[in-house]
Amino acid sequence: MKQLEIVIQNPTGLHARPAKIFVNLAKQYQSDIRVFHGEKKANAKSLISMLTLGVQSGSGIRIEVEGEDEDAAIVAIEEAIAGGLGEEELIEQVATETETAQGEEKPIKGKQAQNESDAPLPENMIQGIAGAPGIAIGPIYHLKRTEIKVEETFESESEEKNQLQEAIEKAKGQVMRLHAQMLAQNASSEAAIFDVHLELLDDVELLDAVLEKINQKQSAAFAWQTTIDARAEMVAGLDDPLLAARAADLHDVGYRVLRILVGVDGPAIRFPDHPVIVVADDLSPSDTVSLDRDKVLGFCTASGGPTAHTAIIARALSLPAIVSAGERILTLGDGPTVILNGDTGLLTLDPTEDEIAQAKSLQQAGQKLRHEAQQKATDPAVTVDGHRVEIVANIGGVAGAQDAMKSGAEGVGLLRTEFLFLERISPPTEEEQFAVYRDIAKTMQGLPIIVRTLDVGGDKPLPYIKMPEEANPFLGVRGIRLCMARPEILREQIRAVLRATKYGKLRIMFPMVSDLSEWHEARALVEEVRAELGTDPVEMGIMIEVPSAAVMADVFAEHVDFFSVGTNDLTQYTLAMDRMHPQLAGKSDGLHPAVLRLINTTVQAAHKAGKWVGVCGELGADPEAVPILVGLGVDELSVTVPAIPTVKAQVRVLKYEEAQILAKKALSCGTASEVRELV
Repeated sequence: MKQLEIVIQNPTGLHARPAKIFVNLAKQYQSDIRVFHGEKKANAKSLISMLTLGVQSGSGIRIEVEGEDEDAAIVAIEEAIAGGLGEEELIEQVATETETAQGEEKPIKGKQAQNESDAPLPENMIQGIAGAPGIAIGPIYHLKRTEIKVEETFESESEEKNQLQEAIEKAKGQVMRLHAQMLAQNASSEAAIFDVHLELLDDVELLDAVLEKINQKQSAAFAWQTTIDARAEMVAGLDDPLLAARAADLHDVGYRVLRILVGVDGPAIRFPDHPVIVVADDLSPSDTVSLDRDKVLGFCTASGGPTAHTAIIARALSLPAIVSAGERILTLGDGPTVILNGDTGLLTLDPTEDEIAQAKSLQQAGQKLRHEAQQKATDPAVTVDGHRVEIVANIGGVAGAQDAMKSGAEGVGLLRTEFLFLERISPPTEEEQFAVYRDIAKTMQGLPIIVRTLDVGGDKPLPYIKMPEEANPFLGVRGIRLCMARPEILREQIRAVLRATKYGKLRIMFPMVSDLSEWHEARALVEEVRAELGTDPVEMGIMIEVPSAAVMADVFAEHVDFFSVGTNDLTQYTLAMDRMHPQLAGKSDGLHPAVLRLINTTVQAAHKAGKWVGVCGELGADPEAVPILVGLGVDELSVTVPAIPTVKAQVRVLKYEEAQILAKKALSCGTASEVRELV
């Protein structure tokens, strides 16, 4: 047996995401791995077990590893913890701030706010905690959640266990869809919240506990509910508020599976047909992502906290929020107008005309830049010296297309079609796909739409496509490789897309192409289907995500109609850094000169052949990357819908000649940090 004693330096301790990385690392080894903190012991392969340790920053833990690969496991774990479990840069930042502060007299921060909080608030005001910035004014609406009644009725042990497994698999599909929805918002950090939910659904100790209760003649639903409630209570009782907030994630996952087990159909929450400010005891991360932005102006919860996943998602969605406002808000009736200030955490009830006027003034001031950008959202993005850059949208459905049109998108640069394939137990039919592509085409009113063919595998498995276990799925059968291995799925998708070209300007793009033979094979399939349908030719291109495709861009350019650079994967493969790796994730930066050089190579090759290049990864909306990408000659930036007006506004204040000079300097830098300092 090997032992290790080590101190956790992560600023927020072993909260959900570093704990998830720890658990995933432990699962790679056959050995038993146990973690001790004080009087508590945890199974290192169970996320729930790890969270119940309540490990805070600066706490020491002891790790015991016993088994055939114990030597390798203990070394890997020590390196991962020393590397920050995915938070290396945050640890370094805190260390730097601490060093800078040593010996200096600490200023009294927030003195005015403290004095104000000491004074009693007017009767019509409730002080909560600022959850997400912004001001909202509107009527109160209490969240109405679908009630679930659980019976202990027991059919048979095998039947209950089958129902449980099916419910968990279906829940995984739903969570993957939420994950994809956050990625479509270019909110990869927030999408990782749902990675944690997937980990909870795979928790070995949780499943074992439920199965044991089924063995004792409890129904799957009753066993699941009582087990989740017990585990959530344990996590909620932790001294660390950040870790205790993870109880909401457990309840979220539990409620999702429970709804499936008892056969509750329809939406989990219901909203009126007019804009409101939602009031609730708490919201789950899933609730928050699912809020209808046309009807929800903001929300206020009685419990929760600013570090809870609900608040994190609200910030990513630019949805004003107050948390931990107390139970008084639950006694308020539906209908009265309130002012919700997500900057100060203050909820004003039945505001006077003066208070409303003041709130509107603050609201307008806070939104001024966004409003100015939005007002010109439909104007083209042209630099001061006349260089045009097209700004288009990354979307994942018809609703995304509708929002894109409102936000001034000049087309769709990336339609993530995997949203059609997730949250289901079988592939979508051709007719189902056709209907969606047709509706998106109609919504975009003739503007170009790039349809990326199914991009799954790697970190995005599908429950109904059984693939063999891969040592490294990111280097395995994913993207175009998976589609060509299952040509019946790709053929149906291509048929649906080609049929939809009657209603709009659709283009086809293939992901993860690394070799010219893959392109020829995919193109041949499209031409074969096109001949069967008798449709007109369609533009086809590839994503530049693999370094080999970028290096061979001059060869590909002779065959494809366009390129679109997927900077997320291109960065990962170029730097050989998994974005979820415990030690390397913080260093994975798309502004690394190596990545920029590959983008430059792609642009130069494309333009020489008379082809155009877009960027559809997160880098396209990064304010520090935009001037460099423009300077490199990228023709199109495809970004999340909310970012469209601001990216356009940024391009309009650039000078193309200056951007070219900046880009040339960036290519000569040695590190990503040097590039960012240069900008």
